[in-house]
Amino acid sequence: IVGLLTPSGIAADKGASNFFRTLTEADTQGAARLAALFDFENRNNPGGSFFPDVDSRFKFCALIFGGQSRLFVQSRCAFYLHDTAELADPARSLALSAGDFRLLNPNTGAAPIFRSQRDADLTMGIYRRHPVLLDRSGPIVKRVWPLRYVTMFHMTNDSHLFLKKPDADSLPLYEGKMVQMYDHRAADVVLNKANLHRAAQQESIPDAIKTRPDRFPFPQYWVAKEEVEKVYAGHWALGFKEITAPTNVRSMIAMLLPQAGFGNKVPLLLPVGIAAPDYARQAALLLANLNSFAFDFVLRQKLQGQTINLFIFEQLPVITLVAFEAEIGGTTIAEFIRSEVLALSYTAHDLAGFARDLGYVDATGQVKPPFVWNAEDRAQRLARLDALFFHLYGLGRKDVEYILSTFPIVREHDVKAHGRFVTRERILAFLRRIEAGQLDHAALEVL
Repeated sequence: IVGLLTPSGIAADKGASNFFRTLTEADTQGAARLAALFDFENRNNPGGSFFPDVDSRFKFCALIFGGQSRLFVQSRCAFYLHDTAELADPARSLALSAGDFRLLNPNTGAAPIFRSQRDADLTMGIYRRHPVLLDRSGPIVKRVWPLRYVTMFHMTNDSHLFLKKPDADSLPLYEGKMVQMYDHRAADVVLNKANLHRAAQQESIPDAIKTRPDRFPFPQYWVAKEEVEKVYAGHWALGFKEITAPTNVRSMIAMLLPQAGFGNKVPLLLPVGIAAPDYARQAALLLANLNSFAFDFVLRQKLQGQTINLFIFEQLPVITLVAFEAEIGGTTIAEFIRSEVLALSYTAHDLAGFARDLGYVDATGQVKPPFVWNAEDRAQRLARLDALFFHLYGLGRKDVEYILSTFPIVREHDVKAHGRFVTRERILAFLRRIEAGQLDHAALEVL
Protein backbone atom coordinates (compact mmCIF):
# COMPACT_ATOMS: atom_id res chain seq x y z
CA ILE A 1 0.00 0.00 0.00
CA VAL A 2 1.24 3.51 -0.87
CA GLY A 3 0.07 6.65 0.92
CA LEU A 4 0.77 10.11 -0.48
CA LEU A 5 0.03 13.60 0.83
CA THR A 6 -0.21 15.64 -2.36
CA PRO A 7 -2.06 18.55 -4.02
CA SER A 8 -5.65 17.58 -4.87
CA GLY A 9 -4.97 18.15 -8.54
CA ILE A 10 -3.46 14.68 -8.75
CA ALA A 11 -7.01 13.31 -8.79
CA ALA A 12 -8.74 16.00 -10.87
CA ASP A 13 -6.32 17.77 -13.21
CA LYS A 14 -5.91 16.71 -16.81
CA GLY A 15 -2.12 16.65 -16.48
CA ALA A 16 -2.34 13.89 -13.88
CA SER A 17 -5.19 12.00 -15.55
CA ASN A 18 -3.01 9.28 -17.10
CA PHE A 19 -1.56 8.42 -13.70
CA PHE A 20 -4.86 8.61 -11.81
CA ARG A 21 -6.57 6.47 -14.44
CA THR A 22 -4.14 3.64 -13.60
CA LEU A 23 -5.55 3.70 -10.07
CA THR A 24 -9.19 3.50 -11.14
CA GLU A 25 -8.95 1.06 -14.08
CA ALA A 26 -11.07 -1.95 -13.15
CA ASP A 27 -10.08 -5.58 -13.58
CA THR A 28 -12.52 -8.25 -14.74
CA GLN A 29 -14.06 -8.32 -11.26
CA GLY A 30 -14.54 -4.55 -11.13
CA ALA A 31 -11.74 -3.96 -8.61
CA ALA A 32 -9.08 -1.23 -8.90
CA ARG A 33 -5.95 -0.01 -7.12
CA LEU A 34 -7.42 3.08 -5.44
CA ALA A 35 -8.13 2.44 -1.75
CA ALA A 36 -8.97 5.95 -0.53
CA LEU A 37 -8.97 9.60 -1.51
CA PHE A 38 -9.44 12.18 1.25
CA ASP A 39 -9.54 15.77 -0.01
CA PHE A 40 -8.84 18.64 2.43
CA GLU A 41 -9.01 22.44 2.38
CA ASN A 42 -6.23 24.26 4.22
CA ARG A 43 -8.66 26.56 6.05
CA ASN A 44 -11.57 26.79 8.49
CA ASN A 45 -10.03 24.07 10.61
CA PRO A 46 -10.76 23.92 14.36
CA GLY A 47 -7.06 24.08 15.14
CA GLY A 48 -6.17 26.53 12.38
CA SER A 49 -4.65 25.75 8.99
CA PHE A 50 -3.04 22.34 8.51
CA PHE A 51 -0.07 24.15 6.98
CA PRO A 52 0.16 27.73 8.34
CA ASP A 53 2.80 28.77 5.80
CA VAL A 54 0.64 27.69 2.83
CA ASP A 55 -2.21 29.72 1.31
CA SER A 56 -5.51 28.93 3.05
CA ARG A 57 -7.22 28.27 -0.30
CA PHE A 58 -4.83 25.45 -1.11
CA LYS A 59 -6.35 21.97 -1.40
CA PHE A 60 -4.49 18.75 -0.76
CA CYS A 61 -5.39 15.12 -0.39
CA ALA A 62 -4.37 11.87 1.21
CA LEU A 63 -4.12 9.38 -1.68
CA ILE A 64 -3.91 5.71 -0.74
CA PHE A 65 -3.51 2.97 -3.33
CA GLY A 66 -2.20 -0.54 -3.82
CA GLY A 67 0.15 -2.19 -6.26
CA GLN A 68 -0.83 -4.21 -9.30
CA SER A 69 -1.99 -7.12 -7.16
CA ARG A 70 -3.58 -5.14 -4.29
CA LEU A 71 -7.05 -4.18 -5.53
CA PHE A 72 -10.23 -2.80 -3.99
CA VAL A 73 -13.84 -3.23 -5.10
CA GLN A 74 -14.68 0.24 -3.77
CA SER A 75 -12.65 3.32 -2.91
CA ARG A 76 -13.42 5.35 0.20
CA CYS A 77 -13.61 9.04 -0.71
CA ALA A 78 -14.37 12.32 1.05
CA PHE A 79 -14.03 15.90 -0.20
CA TYR A 80 -13.78 19.44 1.18
CA LEU A 81 -12.71 18.17 4.59
CA HIS A 82 -11.56 20.61 7.25
CA ASP A 83 -10.77 18.13 10.00
CA THR A 84 -9.81 14.46 10.09
CA ALA A 85 -12.71 13.89 12.51
CA GLU A 86 -15.12 14.50 9.61
CA LEU A 87 -14.06 11.15 8.15
CA ALA A 88 -16.23 9.50 10.79
CA ASP A 89 -19.34 11.24 9.43
CA PRO A 90 -21.15 8.71 7.19
CA ALA A 91 -22.71 11.57 5.21
CA ARG A 92 -19.25 12.79 4.19
CA SER A 93 -17.50 9.49 3.46
CA LEU A 94 -18.48 7.91 0.14
CA ALA A 95 -17.83 4.55 -1.47
CA LEU A 96 -17.10 4.85 -5.20
CA SER A 97 -16.36 2.04 -7.61
CA ALA A 98 -14.09 2.09 -10.64
CA GLY A 99 -17.22 2.21 -12.78
CA ASP A 100 -18.38 5.34 -10.95
CA PHE A 101 -15.16 7.17 -11.83
CA ARG A 102 -15.51 6.18 -15.48
CA LEU A 103 -19.20 7.11 -15.57
CA LEU A 104 -18.56 10.60 -14.23
CA ASN A 105 -15.41 11.36 -16.22
CA PRO A 106 -15.25 9.00 -19.22
CA ASN A 107 -12.46 10.94 -20.95
CA THR A 108 -10.05 11.44 -18.06
CA GLY A 109 -11.17 9.07 -15.29
CA ALA A 110 -10.69 11.97 -12.84
CA ALA A 111 -12.30 12.12 -9.42
CA PRO A 112 -15.51 14.09 -8.85
CA ILE A 113 -15.84 16.41 -5.84
CA PHE A 114 -18.87 15.32 -3.82
CA ARG A 115 -19.65 17.05 -0.56
CA SER A 116 -22.24 14.45 0.44
CA GLN A 117 -23.79 11.13 -0.51
CA ARG A 118 -26.87 13.03 -1.69
CA ASP A 119 -24.74 15.00 -4.15
CA ALA A 120 -23.16 11.77 -5.38
CA ASP A 121 -26.47 9.97 -5.84
CA LEU A 122 -28.07 12.86 -7.74
CA THR A 123 -25.06 13.40 -9.98
CA MET A 124 -24.54 9.76 -10.84
CA GLY A 125 -28.25 9.39 -11.57
CA ILE A 126 -28.04 12.25 -14.07
CA TYR A 127 -24.98 10.70 -15.74
CA ARG A 128 -26.73 7.34 -16.09
CA ARG A 129 -29.64 9.01 -17.90
CA HIS A 130 -27.81 11.52 -20.11
CA PRO A 131 -24.68 11.55 -22.31
CA VAL A 132 -21.70 13.83 -21.86
CA LEU A 133 -21.16 16.65 -24.32
CA LEU A 134 -18.13 14.99 -25.93
CA ASP A 135 -17.17 11.39 -25.17
CA ARG A 136 -13.60 10.55 -26.15
CA SER A 137 -13.41 7.25 -24.25
CA GLY A 138 -13.86 4.97 -27.27
CA PRO A 139 -12.29 4.63 -30.71
CA ILE A 140 -14.97 6.95 -32.15
CA VAL A 141 -15.56 10.36 -30.56
CA LYS A 142 -19.24 10.80 -29.68
CA ARG A 143 -20.42 14.40 -30.09
CA VAL A 144 -23.94 15.24 -28.84
CA TRP A 145 -23.97 18.73 -30.41
CA PRO A 146 -22.35 19.77 -33.73
CA LEU A 147 -20.27 22.51 -32.12
CA ARG A 148 -16.59 23.19 -31.58
CA TYR A 149 -14.83 24.96 -28.72
CA VAL A 150 -12.81 28.02 -29.82
CA THR A 151 -10.89 30.78 -28.08
CA MET A 152 -10.34 33.82 -30.28
CA PHE A 153 -7.69 36.13 -28.78
CA HIS A 154 -5.24 35.52 -25.96
CA MET A 155 -5.23 38.61 -23.77
CA THR A 156 -1.42 38.53 -23.43
CA ASN A 157 -0.06 36.88 -26.57
CA ASP A 158 -2.39 38.81 -28.89
CA SER A 159 -2.24 42.16 -27.10
CA HIS A 160 -0.44 43.74 -30.06
CA LEU A 161 -3.72 43.45 -32.00
CA PHE A 162 -5.73 45.45 -29.48
CA LEU A 163 -6.68 49.08 -30.13
CA LYS A 164 -7.24 51.65 -27.39
CA LYS A 165 -9.63 53.64 -29.57
CA PRO A 166 -12.18 52.37 -32.09
CA ASP A 167 -12.20 53.15 -35.78
CA ALA A 168 -14.61 52.45 -38.63
CA ASP A 169 -13.23 48.94 -39.18
CA SER A 170 -12.91 47.76 -35.60
CA LEU A 171 -15.08 45.71 -33.24
CA PRO A 172 -15.23 45.72 -29.44
CA LEU A 173 -13.10 43.18 -27.57
CA TYR A 174 -15.29 41.36 -25.07
CA GLU A 175 -13.88 40.18 -21.75
CA GLY A 176 -15.54 37.93 -19.20
CA LYS A 177 -16.23 40.83 -16.87
CA MET A 178 -18.60 42.38 -19.44
CA VAL A 179 -21.15 39.56 -19.66
CA GLN A 180 -23.63 37.64 -17.54
CA MET A 181 -26.26 34.96 -18.02
CA TYR A 182 -28.33 35.69 -21.16
CA ASP A 183 -26.80 39.17 -21.06
CA HIS A 184 -24.09 40.48 -23.39
CA ARG A 185 -24.55 43.98 -21.91
CA ALA A 186 -23.90 43.32 -18.23
CA ALA A 187 -21.08 45.81 -17.64
CA ASP A 188 -18.76 48.42 -19.09
CA VAL A 189 -15.02 48.20 -18.54
CA VAL A 190 -13.71 51.28 -16.74
CA LEU A 191 -10.09 52.15 -16.04
CA ASN A 192 -8.82 53.08 -12.62
CA LYS A 193 -5.14 53.89 -13.11
CA ALA A 194 -4.67 54.18 -9.36
CA ASN A 195 -5.25 50.43 -9.11
CA LEU A 196 -1.85 49.13 -10.14
CA HIS A 197 -2.85 45.46 -10.06
CA ARG A 198 -6.25 45.58 -11.81
CA ALA A 199 -6.76 48.90 -13.50
CA ALA A 200 -9.60 47.60 -15.70
CA GLN A 201 -12.74 47.01 -13.65
CA GLN A 202 -16.33 46.26 -14.58
CA GLU A 203 -19.11 48.75 -13.90
CA SER A 204 -22.58 47.22 -14.11
CA ILE A 205 -25.06 48.73 -16.56
CA PRO A 206 -28.32 49.40 -14.65
CA ASP A 207 -31.56 47.75 -15.78
CA ALA A 208 -33.12 51.13 -16.49
CA ILE A 209 -30.38 51.90 -19.02
CA LYS A 210 -30.56 48.44 -20.61
CA THR A 211 -34.13 49.23 -21.69
CA ARG A 212 -32.42 51.16 -24.50
CA PRO A 213 -31.72 48.67 -27.32
CA ASP A 214 -28.91 50.87 -28.67
CA ARG A 215 -26.93 50.88 -25.38
CA PHE A 216 -23.98 48.54 -25.85
CA PRO A 217 -21.20 47.78 -23.32
CA PHE A 218 -18.05 49.90 -23.47
CA PRO A 219 -14.90 47.74 -23.68
CA GLN A 220 -11.32 48.39 -22.72
CA TYR A 221 -10.05 47.54 -26.21
CA TRP A 222 -11.15 47.15 -29.81
CA VAL A 223 -9.75 44.89 -32.53
CA ALA A 224 -9.77 45.05 -36.33
CA LYS A 225 -12.78 43.32 -37.89
CA GLU A 226 -10.52 41.46 -40.32
CA GLU A 227 -8.66 39.89 -37.39
CA VAL A 228 -11.97 38.69 -35.90
CA GLU A 229 -13.11 37.23 -39.21
CA LYS A 230 -9.93 35.21 -39.53
CA VAL A 231 -11.35 33.11 -36.69
CA TYR A 232 -15.10 33.42 -37.27
CA ALA A 233 -17.06 35.66 -39.61
CA GLY A 234 -20.55 34.99 -38.24
CA HIS A 235 -22.77 37.80 -36.96
CA TRP A 236 -23.20 36.27 -33.50
CA ALA A 237 -21.96 33.34 -31.40
CA LEU A 238 -22.66 31.26 -28.31
CA GLY A 239 -20.13 31.71 -25.49
CA PHE A 240 -19.56 31.35 -21.77
CA LYS A 241 -17.38 32.70 -18.96
CA GLU A 242 -14.41 30.45 -18.29
CA ILE A 243 -13.48 32.01 -14.94
CA THR A 244 -15.81 30.91 -12.17
CA ALA A 245 -15.95 29.10 -8.81
CA PRO A 246 -18.19 26.47 -7.21
CA THR A 247 -19.03 29.03 -4.51
CA ASN A 248 -20.20 31.84 -6.84
CA VAL A 249 -23.86 32.86 -7.22
CA ARG A 250 -23.85 30.66 -10.32
CA SER A 251 -20.91 28.72 -11.73
CA MET A 252 -21.93 28.46 -15.40
CA ILE A 253 -22.59 31.79 -17.11
CA ALA A 254 -23.46 31.44 -20.81
CA MET A 255 -24.82 33.96 -23.30
CA LEU A 256 -25.30 34.85 -26.95
CA LEU A 257 -22.83 37.43 -28.20
CA PRO A 258 -22.75 39.85 -31.16
CA GLN A 259 -19.98 39.86 -33.73
CA ALA A 260 -16.92 41.05 -31.81
CA GLY A 261 -13.47 40.07 -30.64
CA PHE A 262 -13.35 37.81 -27.59
CA GLY A 263 -10.64 37.34 -25.02
CA ASN A 264 -9.56 33.80 -24.12
CA LYS A 265 -11.66 33.83 -20.97
CA VAL A 266 -14.82 33.95 -23.14
CA PRO A 267 -14.66 30.67 -25.10
CA LEU A 268 -17.05 30.27 -28.02
CA LEU A 269 -19.08 27.25 -29.14
CA LEU A 270 -19.12 27.58 -32.93
CA PRO A 271 -20.99 25.52 -35.53
CA VAL A 272 -19.54 22.45 -37.23
CA GLY A 273 -21.03 21.68 -40.65
CA ILE A 274 -24.38 23.41 -40.11
CA ALA A 275 -25.91 26.55 -41.63
CA ALA A 276 -26.62 29.74 -39.67
CA PRO A 277 -30.37 29.02 -39.10
CA ASP A 278 -29.58 25.54 -37.76
CA TYR A 279 -26.84 27.01 -35.55
CA ALA A 280 -29.36 29.51 -34.13
CA ARG A 281 -31.96 26.82 -33.46
CA GLN A 282 -29.45 24.55 -31.75
CA ALA A 283 -27.51 27.27 -29.91
CA ALA A 284 -30.73 28.48 -28.26
CA LEU A 285 -31.38 24.99 -26.88
CA LEU A 286 -27.83 24.42 -25.67
CA LEU A 287 -27.68 27.90 -24.12
CA ALA A 288 -30.77 27.16 -22.03
CA ASN A 289 -29.25 23.80 -21.05
CA LEU A 290 -25.96 25.38 -19.94
CA ASN A 291 -27.70 28.09 -17.90
CA SER A 292 -30.01 25.71 -16.03
CA PHE A 293 -29.64 25.07 -12.30
CA ALA A 294 -29.54 21.32 -13.00
CA PHE A 295 -26.48 21.65 -15.27
CA ASP A 296 -24.84 24.09 -12.86
CA PHE A 297 -25.29 21.67 -9.97
CA VAL A 298 -23.40 18.93 -11.83
CA LEU A 299 -20.65 21.36 -12.88
CA ARG A 300 -20.04 22.22 -9.23
CA GLN A 301 -19.25 18.56 -8.55
CA LYS A 302 -16.35 18.84 -11.02
CA LEU A 303 -14.75 22.21 -10.25
CA GLN A 304 -11.53 22.07 -8.26
CA GLY A 305 -10.49 25.65 -9.03
CA GLN A 306 -11.72 28.80 -10.72
CA THR A 307 -11.67 27.69 -14.36
CA ILE A 308 -14.10 25.69 -16.51
CA ASN A 309 -11.38 23.93 -18.45
CA LEU A 310 -12.25 22.25 -21.74
CA PHE A 311 -11.68 18.77 -20.29
CA ILE A 312 -14.23 19.55 -17.55
CA PHE A 313 -16.74 21.08 -19.95
CA GLU A 314 -16.65 18.16 -22.40
CA GLN A 315 -17.51 15.67 -19.66
CA LEU A 316 -20.69 17.38 -18.47
CA PRO A 317 -24.07 15.69 -19.13
CA VAL A 318 -26.46 17.40 -21.55
CA ILE A 319 -29.91 16.86 -22.95
CA THR A 320 -29.86 15.34 -26.45
CA LEU A 321 -31.29 17.10 -29.48
CA VAL A 322 -33.93 14.43 -29.99
CA ALA A 323 -35.30 14.93 -26.47
CA PHE A 324 -36.23 18.52 -27.34
CA GLU A 325 -38.53 17.35 -30.13
CA ALA A 326 -40.98 15.84 -27.62
CA GLU A 327 -44.18 17.64 -26.70
CA ILE A 328 -45.76 18.58 -23.39
CA GLY A 329 -49.42 19.48 -23.54
CA GLY A 330 -49.25 19.92 -27.30
CA THR A 331 -46.27 22.31 -27.11
CA THR A 332 -42.95 21.27 -28.64
CA ILE A 333 -40.21 21.60 -26.04
CA ALA A 334 -37.68 22.96 -28.54
CA GLU A 335 -39.93 25.76 -29.77
CA PHE A 336 -40.87 26.70 -26.22
CA ILE A 337 -37.20 27.02 -25.25
CA ARG A 338 -36.27 28.99 -28.36
CA SER A 339 -38.95 31.60 -27.76
CA GLU A 340 -37.84 32.08 -24.14
CA VAL A 341 -34.16 32.29 -25.08
CA LEU A 342 -34.93 34.79 -27.84
CA ALA A 343 -36.74 37.09 -25.40
CA LEU A 344 -33.98 36.79 -22.80
CA SER A 345 -31.12 37.37 -25.27
CA TYR A 346 -32.38 39.67 -28.02
CA THR A 347 -32.62 42.91 -26.01
CA ALA A 348 -30.37 45.06 -28.22
CA HIS A 349 -29.92 45.75 -31.92
CA ASP A 350 -26.50 44.13 -32.10
CA LEU A 351 -28.06 40.65 -31.77
CA ALA A 352 -30.40 41.18 -34.72
CA GLY A 353 -28.39 38.57 -36.63
CA PHE A 354 -29.38 35.89 -34.14
CA ALA A 355 -33.04 36.98 -34.26
CA ARG A 356 -32.98 36.83 -38.06
CA ASP A 357 -31.41 33.37 -38.11
CA LEU A 358 -34.03 32.16 -35.65
CA GLY A 359 -36.78 33.46 -37.94
CA TYR A 360 -37.92 36.40 -35.82
CA VAL A 361 -38.93 38.58 -38.78
CA ASP A 362 -42.07 40.39 -39.93
CA ALA A 363 -44.10 39.80 -43.10
CA THR A 364 -41.58 41.78 -45.17
CA GLY A 365 -38.62 39.78 -43.90
CA GLN A 366 -37.33 42.56 -41.64
CA VAL A 367 -36.07 41.64 -38.20
CA LYS A 368 -38.54 42.61 -35.51
CA PRO A 369 -37.48 45.08 -32.76
CA PRO A 370 -35.61 43.76 -29.70
CA PHE A 371 -37.48 42.76 -26.55
CA VAL A 372 -37.58 45.47 -23.89
CA TRP A 373 -35.42 44.65 -20.87
CA ASN A 374 -37.77 43.89 -17.96
CA ALA A 375 -36.34 42.32 -14.81
CA GLU A 376 -39.60 40.77 -13.60
CA ASP A 377 -40.40 39.28 -17.00
CA ARG A 378 -36.87 37.83 -17.20
CA ALA A 379 -37.22 36.23 -13.77
CA GLN A 380 -40.38 34.47 -14.90
CA ARG A 381 -38.76 33.21 -18.10
CA LEU A 382 -35.71 31.94 -16.22
CA ALA A 383 -37.91 30.06 -13.75
CA ARG A 384 -39.89 28.45 -16.58
CA LEU A 385 -36.69 27.25 -18.25
CA ASP A 386 -35.20 25.97 -15.00
CA ALA A 387 -38.33 24.02 -14.17
CA LEU A 388 -38.34 22.51 -17.65
CA PHE A 389 -34.70 21.42 -17.45
CA PHE A 390 -35.18 19.88 -14.02
CA HIS A 391 -37.93 17.85 -15.68
CA LEU A 392 -35.77 16.96 -18.68
CA TYR A 393 -32.93 15.81 -16.41
CA GLY A 394 -35.40 13.50 -14.64
CA LEU A 395 -35.40 15.29 -11.28
CA GLY A 396 -38.44 15.38 -9.01
CA ARG A 397 -39.66 17.98 -6.52
CA LYS A 398 -37.55 16.79 -3.56
CA ASP A 399 -34.44 16.68 -5.73
CA VAL A 400 -35.17 20.18 -7.02
CA GLU A 401 -35.62 21.55 -3.52
CA TYR A 402 -32.30 20.05 -2.46
CA ILE A 403 -30.39 21.27 -5.52
CA LEU A 404 -31.70 24.81 -5.09
CA SER A 405 -30.58 24.71 -1.44
CA THR A 406 -27.00 24.30 -2.70
CA PHE A 407 -27.14 27.80 -4.23
CA PRO A 408 -27.16 29.85 -1.00
CA ILE A 409 -26.32 33.21 -2.56
CA VAL A 410 -29.35 32.98 -4.85
CA ARG A 411 -31.49 32.39 -1.77
CA GLU A 412 -29.83 35.25 0.13
CA HIS A 413 -30.48 37.68 -2.73
CA ASP A 414 -34.13 36.63 -2.84
CA VAL A 415 -34.59 36.94 0.91
CA LYS A 416 -33.02 40.38 0.88
CA ALA A 417 -35.26 41.56 -1.97
CA HIS A 418 -38.52 39.71 -1.22
CA GLY A 419 -38.29 38.24 2.26
CA ARG A 420 -38.26 34.63 1.00
CA PHE A 421 -36.81 32.30 -1.63
CA VAL A 422 -38.94 33.45 -4.57
CA THR A 423 -36.81 31.73 -7.22
CA ARG A 424 -37.51 28.34 -5.63
CA GLU A 425 -41.24 29.07 -5.33
CA ARG A 426 -41.51 29.99 -8.99
CA ILE A 427 -39.52 27.01 -10.24
CA LEU A 428 -41.51 24.54 -8.16
CA ALA A 429 -44.79 26.11 -9.27
CA PHE A 430 -43.80 25.84 -12.94
CA LEU A 431 -42.55 22.28 -12.36
CA ARG A 432 -45.97 21.29 -11.03
CA ARG A 433 -47.55 22.63 -14.21
CA ILE A 434 -45.10 20.73 -16.41
CA GLU A 435 -45.65 17.50 -14.50
CA ALA A 436 -49.39 18.04 -15.00
CA GLY A 437 -48.85 18.25 -18.76
CA GLN A 438 -48.87 22.05 -19.14
CA LEU A 439 -46.07 23.89 -20.93
CA ASP A 440 -46.86 27.51 -21.68
CA HIS A 441 -45.47 31.02 -21.30
CA ALA A 442 -47.92 32.12 -18.63
CA ALA A 443 -46.50 34.08 -15.70
CA LEU A 444 -47.09 33.02 -12.10
CA GLU A 445 -47.79 35.42 -9.27
CA VAL A 446 -45.96 34.28 -6.15
CA LEU A 447 -45.32 37.65 -4.45
